[in-house]
Amino acid sequence: MAKVAFIGLGVMGYPMAGHLAKKGGHDVTVYNRTTAKAEKWVSEFGGRSAPTPREAAEGCDFVFCCVGNDDDVRSVTTAEGGAFSRMKAGAVFVDHTTASAALARELDAAARKGGFHFLDAPVSGGQAGAENGVLTVMVGGEEAVFAKAEPVMEAYARKIGLMGEAGAGQLTKMMNQICIAGIVQGLSEAIHFGQTAGLDLEKVVEVISKGAAQSWQMENRHKTMIRGEYEHGFAVNWMRKDLAIVLDEARRNGSTLPLTALVDQFYGDVQAMGGGRWDTSSLLKRLGNG
Repeated sequence: MAKVAFIGLGVMGYPMAGHLAKKGGHDVTVYNRTTAKAEKWVSEFGGRSAPTPREAAEGCDFVFCCVGNDDDVRSVTTAEGGAFSRMKAGAVFVDHTTASAALARELDAAARKGGFHFLDAPVSGGQAGAENGVLTVMVGGEEAVFAKAEPVMEAYARKIGLMGEAGAGQLTKMMNQICIAGIVQGLSEAIHFGQTAGLDLEKVVEVISKGAAQSWQMENRHKTMIRGEYEHGFAVNWMRKDLAIVLDEARRNGSTLPLTALVDQFYGDVQAMGGGRWDTSSLLKRLGNG
């Protein structure tokens, strides 16, 4: 059992922190910007809540974080009242936020200066993966620090991989989002084509999902896409946030990502349709179906 803190109890962080308490058996302190959410978590899982990230982190062996973007991460780490001001020597801060690689390197340097450790560890698997404790975690940092943190993260993860030095976890997550963007657009076009052609799409998917066209998106999203339901996963607003990080990094490192840039524009069209909170499969809606 370790003494841990979890900062950020959104749709991902709330169940992840819960697994640390129930499955991992750890002594968990939580912080959330909305106090009522933290109090609800404590009533469900036990442990305690803290009024600031700094107080949540005090005396902890591990501090986990899952918030919104780079600025949100800074607000709970290096800003006044942030966790970094109270991290004990040798402790590990694990950031599960999907953020920039530049931020990961910045926080790694700050942690080293403060005498503790930092891992960037974005996750994939969505809300369902967090609730079921089967997330994929992509980690950047030192191997020895990763070895300390991995057994704790196993409470909510099915696969945890060390991808390289600080920032490598975020770069891996960017690759993940690049793949998803292209796959969802292709699946949307295929369903649009099949609907226009008058095919029985359930029969079609039953066949093509057993061949080279198979994907997680096809298996898990085709039914809701056919029904025109877009409340079942990662929101368009968040995907655009992630793709902005991807495209900014591509400009920095000289990568050419024409499909990713195009799909990002398509998600902008979905936002203009009022679909910012629809899930990412709503690219089909833009094509006039669903």
